[in-house]
Amino acid sequence: MKFDYDIDFVITWVDGNDSEWQEEKLKYLPKRNLYGNDKNFRYRDWDNLQYWFRAVEKFTPWVRKIHFVTYGHLPKWLNIYNPKLAVVKHSDFIPAKYLPTFSPRPIELNIHRIHDLADRFVYFNDDMFIIKPMLKTDFFYKGLPTDFCISSKLHSPTKGDFTAYAKINNLCLLNSNFDKNKQMHNFFLKWMSPIYGINALRNLIFYGQHHFNGFANNHLSFSYTRKTFEDVWRKEEEILDETCKNKFRSKMDVNQWLMRYWQLATGNFAPCPRSYKGKVFEVRGGIEDNYDLYYAIENQKYRIVCINDNSDIDFRGISEHVKKSFEKILPDKSSFEL
Repeated sequence: MKFDYDIDFVITWVDGNDSEWQEEKLKYLPKRNLYGNDKNFRYRDWDNLQYWFRAVEKFTPWVRKIHFVTYGHLPKWLNIYNPKLAVVKHSDFIPAKYLPTFSPRPIELNIHRIHDLADRFVYFNDDMFIIKPMLKTDFFYKGLPTDFCISSKLHSPTKGDFTAYAKINNLCLLNSNFDKNKQMHNFFLKWMSPIYGINALRNLIFYGQHHFNGFANNHLSFSYTRKTFEDVWRKEEEILDETCKNKFRSKMDVNQWLMRYWQLATGNFAPCPRSYKGKVFEVRGGIEDNYDLYYAIENQKYRIVCINDNSDIDFRGISEHVKKSFEKILPDKSSFEL
């Protein structure tokens, strides 16, 4: 297949400072939040989104369109008339019965319903930044999403760790639809690709098992096809529907990694090294505790960095230092800014 197919980017964003959004959120937030997961630091604004757009324009100019998914609020500086930008409100693509939502799961699981979305797209959270030039083939090779298929054992979830529960629920659905041993046999060269290095041994260790025990994950952008989402919805509409009805994260949810696992199980991917696309940085402590992050940005050490927010940090100091680091490599406004 030629590499002349379209690739879109999808990014989700929320303005946690929006008073209207806060009021609506409070209407639905249970007084005793036993099942939902609602950490305030998930919604705070690092005020660095402009660098995401600058990076896309500078480092991936081949992108056909950016779908900017939002509750309805917009950054004041955003040029909504840019021909490569599509502003997508939740109500534009998420079925009305799931709205309003304050969980990322209904948003992510319904991405394929976005109008005019390319058949191949890359999904970003707003904490994932491209910081050096990337090619189409970094995300799709011969039409297939690039990814790594490396077996992993699940860790027991801790109290409040709703992501771990989602992983378990994802695997339950995967094991209901596929026999791991059969799928490994069918796509053996992808599972045992030398491109994984020593990580390929993990797949060898678990070879012969009939159930998927888990996959190694990176909290980075993922390449998807619309067909994958359509296939999973057709097969498992009931559980996806139940997840999308939850206003906040729940232990009973699946998440968008189900779509990734489905692509891996069906061989609908092209192998790439686990660390190829980038690195996740867990922000911690104060300014001086995160110099490895600033260094990585300023020296463009990776293709993509994820700046993973955490509670109990010097948020103002760290966020300002991160902006200064971005400014060193992306000082010029993009056409996405007014």
